[in-house]
Amino acid sequence: MTETFKPDTTLPVRIAASPNHGERIGVERPSLIILHYTGMQDAHEALARLCSPASEVSAHYMIFEDGDIAQSVPEARRAWHAGASSWAGATDINSHSIGIEIANPGHEHGYVSFPDAQIKSVIALCRDIMLRNRILPQHVLAHSDIAPTRKMDPGEKFPWQWLHDEGIGDWAQPAPARAHKKITPTSRAERIAALQHDLARYGYDIHTSGQYDEQTSAAVRAFQRHFRCRHAGDARRPHQKARQGRSHFRYGLAAALTIAQRLWPI
Repeated sequence: MTETFKPDTTLPVRIAASPNHGERIGVERPSLIILHYTGMQDAHEALARLCSPASEVSAHYMIFEDGDIAQSVPEARRAWHAGASSWAGATDINSHSIGIEIANPGHEHGYVSFPDAQIKSVIALCRDIMLRNRILPQHVLAHSDIAPTRKMDPGEKFPWQWLHDEGIGDWAQPAPARAHKKITPTSRAERIAALQHDLARYGYDIHTSGQYDEQTSAAVRAFQRHFRCRHAGDARRPHQKARQGRSHFRYGLAAALTIAQRLWPI
């Protein structure tokens, strides 16, 4: 199925067909949207890579800096964008999701802010996909959420609050830190275990061991990168509160509220 196809969206898009896809496994339709950055200096080269059989990677959509959108894989098909990843117990994220690549050089090539025109297209495309596939707002996630030990994208410059204000994704407003509730790697095991439990309830792939291990540290970094974008590089930063939410994917922002009361990232 490498030939061209009709776009799934009524938004203005161009087709740049990729051969890198397959059948979705065990799901009738996607329930997640995963946002990535391309991590390459040239956007057109990034699209060419997504369409090259040799790369063995793809995404359903790519959004350029000026807001132009290309579709490379039909939404009914399983694109190859998530890699080794997990969310709320699901491990075949490619089957569960639609992947959107957002042109940005990323942390290795001079990470820059995302232009307004690009984010407006992200918002419009996410809304359209969510409506047609009945995807919940809180099921729009970062690549770093589903693969926190491997990935940082779309990164701390991505404007999650703007998307949330438009009804897409989650956001948590900053609140003053509570010193007695901070957790460090030297905190008591039961407090670390409680944090791990809450991170797992939220959706992260993490075990309740009572040890502040690399898996825990990575999940904390991903959580802060998503919800505390402007302070993602700080060693110490204010905590945040989050509104409660509901989800059919077995997680919600009630867990985020509990996490935020304890979080002490490193």
